[in-house]
Amino acid sequence: MTNAANARQQYARDAILSASPARLLTMLYDRLLLDLRRAEAAQEASDWPAANTQLLHAQDIIAELSSTLRSDVWDGADGLRGLYEYVRMALVNANIHRDVARTREAITLLTPLQEAWHAAAGALQDATPSGSAGQAAPVASPTSPAPAGSAGSAGSPWSAASSTVSSTVSSTGGERTVHAVG
Repeated sequence: MTNAANARQQYARDAILSASPARLLTMLYDRLLLDLRRAEAAQEASDWPAANTQLLHAQDIIAELSSTLRSDVWDGADGLRGLYEYVRMALVNANIHRDVARTREAITLLTPLQEAWHAAAGALQDATPSGSAGQAAPVASPTSPAPAGSAGSAGSPWSAASSTVSSTVSSTGGERTVHAVG
């Protein structure tokens, strides 16, 4: 690996390790949608090995998103888990049947969630006074802009992030994406 590649990898690792739980979640969604768009492009080009790689990585991210949801902390967790399971099966079928329509369906279903989590993370950042990162601030769920708890408190979707953060390591480019939902 070249020095430039090592520097990029170290920069990415530092960005992940220093990111807030909300930022980690948005990073994971960003990578998920990137994987799906790459899979879609590969399927359109009949590049089945590349599509397979991207779809498998997207499935890993969906599994991570689902496994870190906590029904005891957020009453919307079970509904979101059901959506994740539906999308996971759509991606399995997109891969097995080489069906770009199922990949597009996953993109259509997940894009609004990506946007909502970005908005919630932005609201959290805006509500947190500068210099007090990690202290209590309202958190919005992706389905409702109403506060769902406080960052770092027991009722927040982000609350247990520092102790329960899981990671998936991409097999493409060695990038590391992390997701945590309390």
